[in-house]
Amino acid sequence: MENAEDTVPGRLRALPSRLVNQIATAANRLADQALAATGSRRYHYALLAALAEFGPASQAALGRRTGIDRSDIVATVNQLADRELVERSPDPDDRRRNVVTVTPAGTRHLEELDRLLAGVQDELLAPLTTAEREQFVGLLTRVLDGAGGQVRH
Repeated sequence: MENAEDTVPGRLRALPSRLVNQIATAANRLADQALAATGSRRYHYALLAALAEFGPASQAALGRRTGIDRSDIVATVNQLADRELVERSPDPDDRRRNVVTVTPAGTRHLEELDRLLAGVQDELLAPLTTAEREQFVGLLTRVLDGAGGQVRH
């Protein structure tokens, strides 16, 4: 059986930027499929993960931490609040601003998403050994850090 990449010109297969893009496309497809089974999206995961790690935050701070655009943050918070996975409350220091907090249901949902996404990582990186996976993640992290972390989620 022929692999689709077998018909790609060698010049393209040798471009790290193309390879990273192709891997990202495959990873995003796998993640989207896994998350969709729970009615979630990658933005939901990113927002819940930021709240779980850093605690309650304003929508603006969440946008900065996750790389999610301001207009998308509002919609994402609304979706999660509708599912009672996060709560919004007025900021005691600035009543014009809301503070978003993850709920216990949101924490449980995040744990479920963590399990699903761990499976996605296993599927995506199946051709690599455990040591190669660690090295691969380390190298990708260095490249991203070297690019100034300019990649958005």
